[in-house]
Amino acid sequence: MKKILFLVVIPFITIFAGEPPAERAIGLFFSVGVGPRFPIGNFSNSTDLGYGLNVELSYTDNEIMPFFLFVKGGYEQFPGSQKFYQVTSYSNYSINSIPLSLGARYYFKPLLENILLFIPIAEASVNFNNYSILHQFKESANRNNYTVNMSKFGFSAGIGFSTFLIELLGSYNYYQSNEFLSMDLKIRLPLYIIY
Repeated sequence: MKKILFLVVIPFITIFAGEPPAERAIGLFFSVGVGPRFPIGNFSNSTDLGYGLNVELSYTDNEIMPFFLFVKGGYEQFPGSQKFYQVTSYSNYSINSIPLSLGARYYFKPLLENILLFIPIAEASVNFNNYSILHQFKESANRNNYTVNMSKFGFSAGIGFSTFLIELLGSYNYYQSNEFLSMDLKIRLPLYIIY
């Protein structure tokens, strides 16, 4: 639990450590992301590499806050692992989920500015995830197939790099019994900007 708390607190400390630029900037942005999902811990015993898609709206006003606030929704899918099928009576096991997130993202000082804008980023969010878990069994098991629907709260913390219009973000995602690492490639488009 202390490790989990550490992973959540450090990004927020980092987020609030920076000072906003001298000039005012207000913006609303839309982004789309896609990438692999790597189950870890007990979650990796039953599932294999998954994938995820997400859409996001983010907002900033640097006179009020030195970071971006965002709301994000998505879809994630984890198939059952072949090893899991070999040692159990399952013929098919899969998890589909719809995560919703509310969080903050901080853009550090650019590492490169001359040829290409290259900015380190950190973000953290609280999450709500709605799961649909399919349980299908081998005919020899004489068991009925079923689907379980459930919801869980969790959090995520990530770091990455941005050219502002394109971002690469790696994140740790925690839900009880469903921990995973994610890597997302995002394209961000400005909807509204005032300088």
